[in-house]
Amino acid sequence: MIELKKQSFAEMFKIYFDYRMLKILLLGAISGFPWVLIGSSLSLWLKEDGLSRSTIGWAGLIFGVYAFNYLWAPLIDRIQIPFLTKKVGHRRSWIILMQVLILVSLIFWSVMSPTQDLALIITVGLIIAIASATQDITVDALRIEQIGENEGKSMAAGAAMAVVGWWTGYKLGGVISLFSAEILQNFGFDNYWQLTFLILSILVILMNIGLMFVNETTNSDRVKKQKENDKLFSNKFTKENVITKCLTWIGGTIGGPIISFFKKNGFSIALGIIGFVFLFKIGEAFLGRMSIIFYKEIGFSKSDIAIYSKTLGWITTVIFTLLGGLFVIRSGILKAMFLAGIIMAGTNLLFSVLAWFGKSEILFAVAVIFDDIAAAFATVAFVAFISLLVDRAYTATQYALLASIGTAGRTTLASSSGALVDWLNGDWGTFFILTALMVIPSLIILWIMRNKLQLSEK
Repeated sequence: MIELKKQSFAEMFKIYFDYRMLKILLLGAISGFPWVLIGSSLSLWLKEDGLSRSTIGWAGLIFGVYAFNYLWAPLIDRIQIPFLTKKVGHRRSWIILMQVLILVSLIFWSVMSPTQDLALIITVGLIIAIASATQDITVDALRIEQIGENEGKSMAAGAAMAVVGWWTGYKLGGVISLFSAEILQNFGFDNYWQLTFLILSILVILMNIGLMFVNETTNSDRVKKQKENDKLFSNKFTKENVITKCLTWIGGTIGGPIISFFKKNGFSIALGIIGFVFLFKIGEAFLGRMSIIFYKEIGFSKSDIAIYSKTLGWITTVIFTLLGGLFVIRSGILKAMFLAGIIMAGTNLLFSVLAWFGKSEILFAVAVIFDDIAAAFATVAFVAFISLLVDRAYTATQYALLASIGTAGRTTLASSSGALVDWLNGDWGTFFILTALMVIPSLIILWIMRNKLQLSEK
């Protein structure tokens, strides 16, 4: 059963003025920024150097690491970074370390050429993806731990702020990269993308400065619960020695979070949750991976894309994410998810209209606005849904597991998006219709298990 207590929108909106929400906003921006590097920036860089749609699409396989970061999430929950952890805290030390890797990767990109160093560029992109996926583990844990376990409404509001932050990092990075690349290109710099990556590296430094203002709670309770769960494995051994201690640590670190998840939800519901999470955003991912290529092919310039898709899209996302958070609080996560699925499908059909009509700034703006509305509602509900499911003893691991399963559907399958467009002989209209239909299986699963989910949204 889902327990809801109605409030006026004015009363609910006050929750966004909680000081913790500003910290969550920053964490979201830190998480979203790397996606623009290995997403639209890398795709357009390769496109303008003459690479094919299929090559660009398959390059997107580097996003696949997000689908598997749960494999090392247990280590992030337990291992401390020497020296750094004592100085800045367990969660923040991991974020800083990954940010340094991203910064160094951008510097490497600034001296490479796609036509000469394609394999190396993709490898560096993979490093950025791994660093980003790793920092996401601890960013999400730190974000969830800003809110108390019984603050369901604050968790929903925090989910909205995290989404706003993510899109702020993503859109801001996109605006800066596109405008910088176009300005540098107009000034006659042949290496305009390489110089753009150096400019983007400044954002990485600024975000790390802001991270120092995000408080981190002590992990004594988390460590205590983890040790208690470790006893379930240590009790299986009759003797205690170095080998059994190692096996206990490994079993508790890897098996503990998974066992906890299935015990809490029940086996069949747990599988249903996994299936829904995997399928929910596949259509959106197919559209997103090829959208910037579509915009370019029908005649929009980089500045057009920056204004309509990034700047206008960011404003729309912020507004409707905050409204989406209130909708989740008032009406419940499940209703929000059903609505988001329907809007996502309808939005993709708008892109079909744009494809058939041709270059039109009005249609472009309408499609982008509705696309961001759908993404806002869907992501807020999705993030709140997962956040309410995790066990605080394994915050990083369980959230990473569920988020990775969702990312697996969006990244591994969507990597074939370019090949699908080529198979359709560039028929973008049909492509977007197919992406609209992709949301249906997930909504069927959600409908089947709607009455069996046990969520407290007080």
